[in-house]
Amino acid sequence: MKYGFVNVAAAVPTVKVADVDYNVQQVESLIAQAEGRGVEVIVFPELCITGYTCQDLFKEQLLLDRAEQGVIMLLDFTRKLDVISIVGAPVVINGLLYNCAVVIQGGNILGIVPKTYLPNYAEFYEKRWFASAQDLNPIDLYFAGNSVRVSAEPQVFVTSDGMKFGVEICEDVWAPIPPSNNLALAGADIIFNLSASDELIGKHAYLKSLLAQQSARTVSGYVYASCGFGESTQDVVYGGNALIYENGKLLVEGSRFSIQPQIQMCQIDIEKLRVERRQNTTFINAQRGAVAREIQCRLITPRDFELLRHIDSHPFIPKEEDMQTSCEEILNIQVAGLAKRLYHINGTKAVIGISGGLDSTLALLVTVKAFDKLALDRRGIIGITMPGFGTTDRTHNNAMKLMETLGVTIREINIAKAVTQHFEDIGQSAKVHDVTYENSQARERTQILMDVANKENAIVVGTGDLSELALGWATYNGDHMSMYGVNAGIPKTLIRFLVSYVAGEMATETLLDIIDTPISPELIPADEQGNIKQKTEDLVGPYELHDFFIYYFLRYGFSPKKIFLLAQRAFADIYDEETIKKWLTTFCRRFFNQQFKRSCLPDGPKVGSVSLSPRGDWRMPSDASSSLWMKECEEL
Repeated sequence: MKYGFVNVAAAVPTVKVADVDYNVQQVESLIAQAEGRGVEVIVFPELCITGYTCQDLFKEQLLLDRAEQGVIMLLDFTRKLDVISIVGAPVVINGLLYNCAVVIQGGNILGIVPKTYLPNYAEFYEKRWFASAQDLNPIDLYFAGNSVRVSAEPQVFVTSDGMKFGVEICEDVWAPIPPSNNLALAGADIIFNLSASDELIGKHAYLKSLLAQQSARTVSGYVYASCGFGESTQDVVYGGNALIYENGKLLVEGSRFSIQPQIQMCQIDIEKLRVERRQNTTFINAQRGAVAREIQCRLITPRDFELLRHIDSHPFIPKEEDMQTSCEEILNIQVAGLAKRLYHINGTKAVIGISGGLDSTLALLVTVKAFDKLALDRRGIIGITMPGFGTTDRTHNNAMKLMETLGVTIREINIAKAVTQHFEDIGQSAKVHDVTYENSQARERTQILMDVANKENAIVVGTGDLSELALGWATYNGDHMSMYGVNAGIPKTLIRFLVSYVAGEMATETLLDIIDTPISPELIPADEQGNIKQKTEDLVGPYELHDFFIYYFLRYGFSPKKIFLLAQRAFADIYDEETIKKWLTTFCRRFFNQQFKRSCLPDGPKVGSVSLSPRGDWRMPSDASSSLWMKECEEL
């Protein structure tokens, strides 16, 4: 395990019913593949040593003896291997037969886990052959040349680098209270399930939903391997499922109904899982009293780490197949938030500064939808465009066209004269384009919006977004301030998609041009051709990088070192290491330095899993030191 990632695998061998030698050979082949690929733990299907469908052959002593010999063969095969293998075998304990998972590493049995819940309905008759773990009295069992403590008590296995895992078998996860509940609450990061689930129409979808829910409910990784080709098809068929989940998300899925052996491998991020558990107070409360016997695994040989997982470069952006539904839901959250605020204050008017940029466009679209929802006249929305020293014709024209299209009240107030007078009052040269030059314009615009709101008995709707708040890319008590900030929970990369979605609904060229316009506060005069000269991403870095940093820094509390690793993978063909390091360092520096702005944010709705509200998700001292993070950035 490195950076919190653990290599795991679900294997589905071909089997021959009751042919232990053949089955062991198939298992050995897949174990060898797993070892070669750096897998730390691999799980096989239920009763894979004999085959699950032996039926009354489980009453035959010859088969049971040979199954034990098969485990001995595996122990000998794995003697010099690091990989932990979990195989299914029938085990006789105190005269009763149990359906067990045998956990093997380095030629030794680490533990034996008997199945708890035995299905005995419909096509299943397991109680005909097996006893339940609930019937087991604790015993020191001598099996396959090993002395093993076997009992009904929960067992959590601990690897040499601290990863913890538990084991349950097939029907266990279908029970109202699966054993994995207690295992996870007792500290297991990952649950491995050896299964023999037959295929029925509609069952596969239900199974995937069940496993996803269990993984999410226990905030765990869940690795599932089920019987496949070679099991008897006398009455039912086994499709060979190999599924791996992480906190409810499907990471890997095997090919069902394959006649070839298969091994599905991926990396589970247990650091992410542990962060989720620490933050989830419900999980913390639930784990009280959860206990399990811990079993230490063998020390393994260190290997070079390679990140194998796909890392989404735009974690805030919905998947294409979910785009419409997600955009509708996000907009509905924003609209509902603003509508409630207007309803509460009996408000019929709202003031918005319209720049012709993405943020103010989305804020205006949300406000229009809120007014429509409340059956208010759109003319109560006062859109004010405030040209200044850096305003271009492109953004000005787009602002005017957008307001005309939406049917809101339009006002234009040029700020140049007022700001020039302000410069004279404070002794600022208009030729010096410094922070005073820029912020004076931003604060003049906010003053206009606030005063018009007072005059019209309206509220100012804020336009600033999550990315700007994280970077502090806002003028304190300027565009930083409003009476309700509808975009406060929306990162910049997502805003573009939301506006694109509405553009598709409205079929307007204006929105498409706004989407294509470079992001800029337009506080510096345009170039000689009248184009935007001050481009935000040239100054603070690409928003797609910063949104990536925001997601992993805030959502999971990852260190710069881990975020850097993930970013290298996600943006491998876009940014080199030096560029990523440069902007990650900028992000860490600005995030700490600009916290004072976030400490007094206006109200605004949380939309996704990340929020910077000082009343909600993020409470941080404005004078916290960034030295730990900056030092790690320097060492990248």
